[in-house]
Parts: sequence; structure tokens; C-alpha cells
Amino acid sequence: MTDTRPATEEQDFRRPPPPDGPPPISNVWIYNGRAYDLSDWISKHPGGEFFIGRTKNRDITSIIGSYHKNPQAVERMLERYALDRDATPEDIHPKNNAPDFLFKEGFDSWRDTPKYSFGNSDDLLHRVRARLREPALAARIKRMDTIFNIVVAVLAVAYFAVQGLRLFEPGWMPLPVFVIAMVLLRSSLAGFGHYAIHRAQKGMNKVWVNAFDLNYVALSFVTADGHALLHHPHTQSEVDIKKNVFTMMMRVPRLYRMPVHTLHKLGHTLTGMTIRLLDVCRLTRKVGVKEMYGSMRGALPHFIGSFGVRFLLVAELVAFTIAGDFLAWFLQFVISLWISTFLVVASHDFELDTEETHTDTEDWGINQLQQAYDLKVVGNRYVDCFLSAGLSSHRVHHVLPYQRSGFANIATEDVLREEAEKFGVEWLPAKSFFTDRFPKQIRTYLLSRSDEAKERNWGFVREHCSPSALKTCAVYTAQGFTGIGTV
Repeated sequence: MTDTRPATEEQDFRRPPPPDGPPPISNVWIYNGRAYDLSDWISKHPGGEFFIGRTKNRDITSIIGSYHKNPQAVERMLERYALDRDATPEDIHPKNNAPDFLFKEGFDSWRDTPKYSFGNSDDLLHRVRARLREPALAARIKRMDTIFNIVVAVLAVAYFAVQGLRLFEPGWMPLPVFVIAMVLLRSSLAGFGHYAIHRAQKGMNKVWVNAFDLNYVALSFVTADGHALLHHPHTQSEVDIKKNVFTMMMRVPRLYRMPVHTLHKLGHTLTGMTIRLLDVCRLTRKVGVKEMYGSMRGALPHFIGSFGVRFLLVAELVAFTIAGDFLAWFLQFVISLWISTFLVVASHDFELDTEETHTDTEDWGINQLQQAYDLKVVGNRYVDCFLSAGLSSHRVHHVLPYQRSGFANIATEDVLREEAEKFGVEWLPAKSFFTDRFPKQIRTYLLSRSDEAKERNWGFVREHCSPSALKTCAVYTAQGFTGIGTV
């Protein structure tokens, strides 16, 4: 990796005390070690206001390099907003404006954000992009995006039809069939939401992106930032907050972990996520709608879509409870939650330390290939694209995060594999979720001792019976209902 910060800053990453005189400029974005003020670009950004407003006081070098087909054109545009000075530690928020629990202790964005050079026109990413400009392939990718959207529309109809049959004609929708169908549909529609997060946050996509919430795991309003802007550009680094999605759960003793985390997420579904959304509303009002979204018109679809999905999920629970069929709802909730939770981290070696997954390459595209897996569930990539929540052609997705659908990634896979071979990068077969990744995750996340038990070298009995362990369970459960721990 290449660090392009000024040499004087490379020598000491400690944050100095605030200088005398006026405070540092707050509206700063960092690109290649230089400072820019993109405030006036927020409402003009073709990819939507959200991505610019949310990255204020961050280093956006890797975001620009990875998410744009022509980063050189973006770089030329940026010069209109240059502050004509080098970046300083005060320009960058120490935790990327994200919750502290998502980072390791002592994390500092200025020091720990990895730096890659995207200027080499002969690197993997440039070669792949050049081939994607071929007219025949470009036309095929566009067709695949359309087919993907049609399949999503069919799945959305099925989502409501399956629930309607169970509620009004349960004889036509037996309990096992209903549960299996809802687990598959929730994962599939969350897969669409996954790709919607990577599309331009414009128009109705600001509403559709909230399909990511349908599997009960995340809040897309928050995840759109952590997933698209922190995980993808900086995979497996200390910036990658997806590594720490299990951080809070791992404090709970192992025998209590599944039931307590299930109650925690039930709390998120009932009240917690809505409370978190209200917090975002208050933050937006405090910071200023213009600062985050450019205008109220830019903000409203995001809020309407997110509150709408929260209402939908609670309304489903209420409807099944009134119908006397709470068990059906609860079974599909639990199974959807846990399968989707493990899918979130199945396509990377997040159970390993950062040092164990570190690569020495300065080529961002090669690093992405080496840090990601393709997943298979039934073995058909098009079906698995939905069953795996969009992760069947996951390596393509990481090298080309701006592509609009999983089907487009499948259409691009041969190109990436051929170009990777020229760089000597081995193309590994897809890993099975159920026979490979799932067992490893069970051992790592469900059968391992709690963090406190490891730190204090406690045995099994003390891990589960100590007052502090029982308090942790109670607090963690309550936090779910108040919105703490949402991702």
C-alpha cells in the first residue's frame, strides 16, 4: 500500500493539541493527502447526496478510486473544490463519524486508514474496466441488470402472497412451507437491498434500498455507510467495521448467546431500530439537512423508506399475533435472523485477526480478490445470488462495487478471472455456506467463551453464573429495545 500523505505527517500519527487561532475547517474531505471542501457538491453528486454528505471528515481516496469508472475525471472535478493545502489530523474524524464499538480500542482514522494508489493504468482494476467498455459486454451487463430487477419484482409479490396465504388460508400454506419460504424470500430481498446500497442513492432507490432490512439483521440507513463506504474500500483493514459485527454479542456467555441475541434483535425489530432512526433524524436536524443531504427533498425518500420498512416489520408481527399464529412468525424470524447474520460475515475471514489476512500488494483490485470469497448454497450462481443475499459472485462485487446487480457480476466473472490469471492470482472455487463457512462460524461465534471469560481465564461455570455475566445478558437484551448495537 502506498501512503501519499505529506512526509511530515508520516513521522508522527499522534493527534496534536488544537492550535492557537481559529478552529480547523470542519467541512473537509481528504483525497490523496490533500484537503477539499465538497459542501457545494453534495446536492450535485450523480451518485446521490448521501455518499458525499456522509464522508465529510474522512479520507475518500479509496472510495473515489473504487466506486467510479473514471476516477481521473473525478479528480479533475475535485480541483474546483480544493482548499490548496495538505490534510491534517484535525481534518479527519478519529472514528469516521461511526459508533466507537465498531472499531478496536485505540483506532484512529488518520493513522489506520490504509492508502492505495489508483494511478497505475496497468493494474488489475484498470484492465478489467477497459474490457467492460467493450460494447457487447456492456450491453450484456445492462440486460442482466434488467433481468435481475424483474426477478426482484416477482420475489416481492411472492413475499406478500406467502404471508397473505398463511394469514387467510393457512391450509394452503403449511407451517414448514411458510417458514422455509419466508427465510428464502427475506434473504433474497435483502440481497436486492444489498445491491441497492451500491447503486446511486437517487430517486426511488432511496426507498428500495431499505429492502436490506427485511432479514432483521441491519438498518440500511446506517449500513449504507458502514458497508459501502467503510467495508468495501478498506476490506479486512481496521477501518472495516464489518469485522466487528459480532463484537457486542461476544460479551454474552456462550450458552446464553443465541437466546439473548435473539431477544436483542427482537427488541431492535419492535422499537430499537425506530429509536435509532429518530436519533438519525435528530442528528440530521442538528447538523443540518443541507450538510447531509443537500436539501429536504433529497432527505425525505431515505427517511420515508426506512420508517416504512420498520412499520412493515412490526405490522407483520401484529397481524400474525392477532391471527393467533405468533409461532409461525417467530419461527421464521429466528431462522431468518440467524442464517442472515452468519451470511453477513461468511464471505470473508473475519474470524481471523487483521495481521493474519494482511496482504503486501499495492494493487487494490488484487487485495480485494485475496480478501473475499464467492459463496454457494445450491450451486447455481443465479439462484445463489439471492439465497446468499447477493454473495455468489462476491469477488467481482468487491473489485467492481458500483455494478448494479448480482447478475451483472456473474456476467463479468469470466473477465475478472482471466485478468486475475495474468497477475498470477489464483481463482479459488466458491465456498459452500453450509458445509464450509457455517461450521467455522458456529465454532468461532457460538461455541467460544465470552470475551470476559477469556480475559479473566474463567471456567465454564463462572462464565455463566458470575454476577457480571448475568448483568451483561440483561443489559444487552435491554439495549436491543433502545437501539444500541444496531448496524
